[in-house]
Amino acid sequence: MKKTESISLENFMNGSYKKVKRRSRPHRTYSFVPFSPLALLDPTILTIGGIVLGIALIERLLERLGVLDIAENISSVLRFIMPITFFGALIYFLMTFSI
Repeated sequence: MKKTESISLENFMNGSYKKVKRRSRPHRTYSFVPFSPLALLDPTILTIGGIVLGIALIERLLERLGVLDIAENISSVLRFIMPITFFGALIYFLMTFSI
């Protein structure tokens, strides 16, 4: 609740009731994130992610269909490809979009 202050008509007319407000000087603001999250919509990163996701979905589909030997081979290859792809895309992203 605001505090109500009463002033005389004379103080109101000459404006002596107004308090002097000090304006702060503008300061610079820095961001720790040098890129926009929308930069993740880069076609290269989306393509790499789509390919890896597609291979993983094919592997799951083959596993459900009962073709376990091919699914096992794909799984063993993905065990090495997934981390390499992730870190490669991360390095590409940081090298391309950092300021």
